[in-house]
Amino acid sequence: MSETTATKESLNEKPRKPEWLKVKLPIGEEYRKVRDLVSQNKLHTICSSGNCPNMGECWGAGTATFMILGNICTRSCAFCAVATGRPGAVETDEPMRVANSVKLMGVKHCVITSVDRDDLKDGGSAIWVETIRAIRLLSPGTTLETLVPDFQGKWENLQLVIDEAPEIISHNLETVRRLTRQVRIQAKYDRSLEALNRISTAGVRAKSGIMLGLGETEKEVLESMDDLKKAGVSILTLGQYLQPTRSHLPVAEFIHPEVFKRYKQAGLEKGFKYVESGPLVRSSYHAEKHLV
Repeated sequence: MSETTATKESLNEKPRKPEWLKVKLPIGEEYRKVRDLVSQNKLHTICSSGNCPNMGECWGAGTATFMILGNICTRSCAFCAVATGRPGAVETDEPMRVANSVKLMGVKHCVITSVDRDDLKDGGSAIWVETIRAIRLLSPGTTLETLVPDFQGKWENLQLVIDEAPEIISHNLETVRRLTRQVRIQAKYDRSLEALNRISTAGVRAKSGIMLGLGETEKEVLESMDDLKKAGVSILTLGQYLQPTRSHLPVAEFIHPEVFKRYKQAGLEKGFKYVESGPLVRSSYHAEKHLV
């Protein structure tokens, strides 16, 4: 389907990362400032918990994607580096801790995500609401993007976040229909599409992302794009899947940057307003640019 550097020398040998996937180690004064701020306020970021390859670039620019509701997820998705298990009690002071950090950092556009909290009756939606309100109270000029879970299809919980009207609400489809059960064990492809449709129907800008390199075909990627467009998504991100540990799904292939460029052009032709497409793209990458 595409150019690839995936080697077939041995079934037991991990494919070697191509040059275009190599990133610089995080350094610099701004990176250290953000790292210290996150540590001092006992915050969780998807940047570190998710082993994001862009952490050095984003933290170096003084930005971070905050992860609320702890750092232990109730789901065991086969692609994700976030720890799975029984989460601790909800920390009721977390919304204000996040808001204080946003203010101290002078963040202009703040991205908030969370682990899945299927153990909670409201899926954590109350903390979502409190976090949005706390940020707006302390930093009224800051725009917000919320990367939300599917709340197990309990749409009254999603509606609580929608009612707060963040500038962007994102929910990632992650992969094509055929691979969903393998990649997102407790999630459902159509449930994710319904969540996105509810967001866009409410008049909030909807955003979603897909990982490539898990064994999907080009036809399947284009079909997923069509499904997302039909659901009302206006912002799409496409990035390369990277295996966090040996216990996670292996990389089926490394997608060449030229293929990502083709997908970007296809997405724009399908009518998406913004398409971020590249090997190192993640859902919150260049998030501030999607507000214009």
